[in-house]
Amino acid sequence: MTITQLYYVLAVAENQNFTKAAEKCFVTQPTLSMQIQKLEEQLDVQIFDRSKKPIELTDIGKKIVKQARNIVNESYRIQDIVDQQKGFIGGEFKLGIIPTIMPTLLPMFLKAFIKKHPKVKLKIEELTTEEIIERITDGHLDAAIAATPLENETIKERVLYFEPFVSYIPKSHRLHSNKKIKVSDLDISDMLLLEDGHCFRDGVINLCKAFKNQTNDQFQLESGSIETLIKLSNEGLGMTLLPYLHTLDIRENEKENLHHFTEPTPAREVSLIYHKNELKIQIVEALQDTISGIIRGAIAFQDVEIISPLASNK
Repeated sequence: MTITQLYYVLAVAENQNFTKAAEKCFVTQPTLSMQIQKLEEQLDVQIFDRSKKPIELTDIGKKIVKQARNIVNESYRIQDIVDQQKGFIGGEFKLGIIPTIMPTLLPMFLKAFIKKHPKVKLKIEELTTEEIIERITDGHLDAAIAATPLENETIKERVLYFEPFVSYIPKSHRLHSNKKIKVSDLDISDMLLLEDGHCFRDGVINLCKAFKNQTNDQFQLESGSIETLIKLSNEGLGMTLLPYLHTLDIRENEKENLHHFTEPTPAREVSLIYHKNELKIQIVEALQDTISGIIRGAIAFQDVEIISPLASNK
């Protein structure tokens, strides 16, 4: 049994196709198939059910893949040990970022990080929190930036900053004349929300605890982007809540619609998250240093109350 054979097994399990797996592994399909067949013969089991289209794992195959993933990930640790010993910060690094953080935070730190660590090849994807957790667990992401805490035993979290919620209230709204907003002022029935699947939406719902027994059918309008929520609000269709960094680039004529909360300000915790095996930890630390250094100048709020991004089942 070899690491290469296990790597091939993982590729087929992921792609559910021998040809696609071979392309991802940069080998010919016969070579990949032969190595997997050798492994199956050695173990005297069938890892894949080749009669299914697409190819499926057998019951024992699912257990083998789970262990193979652990072994392959641990094998990468050897190179990690060498890199850390040499002080080398480089190589490919796959980073996921949730949609409500990507457009504001990424432009703030990306150029500085690339300049400081030119040997790191960042591959960045915009993903939901659910997708991020799955990909980190499966070893397909090295790290991610998301709202926390996530309460996941597989994942470690390093807090980067606390981002306050800010109310966006148009002139036609009942709360527009209020200088500051209290959480008790919020009414979910006249609030515009992001679509289901966004953890910022879950945070807003959790903030409106007095209305937690209402069903999703009672929400007036939902959108896939914060920019659309602002436009809908400008049309008098309701108020919305924005992450603080989104307010920095808002149009001058829209700033009068921004209303801060009374202290303690509701906020979300934003963290750099990664697998507990701590692979490529030197790059994780380099990212943390860069982002933390930049964000200090943008967010100076201290008295905050962290709102959980975990969807409430109540």
